[in-house]
Amino acid sequence: MQQTIDVGHYARILNARRAELTTRLERIETDLDQPRNADDDDRAIERNNDEVLESLGGAGQKELVAIEAALERIAHGTYGDCAKCGEPIAKERLDAVPHAALCADCASS
Repeated sequence: MQQTIDVGHYARILNARRAELTTRLERIETDLDQPRNADDDDRAIERNNDEVLESLGGAGQKELVAIEAALERIAHGTYGDCAKCGEPIAKERLDAVPHAALCADCASS
């Protein structure tokens, strides 16, 4: 049985997440651009903080790319279809990961 998904619902979720990530990434960039403290101990802490921010920024960038790809699939009418096997992606998977490009079977193989 073919599942019916509300593409508009997922588009709203994806656009909201994209806006949230964009704001977060801008804040991270601003924090990374701040002048550094001259104190050696403070600089070490700041370097550790910068590494965490860069890691969060990298993860955010990857998710943003996946969201943009999902929005492209919506625009092309292929959202909800597995990019590998072409079978429908389960609604439960899309609810959990709206930018999922692969069905659970293909994602796990």
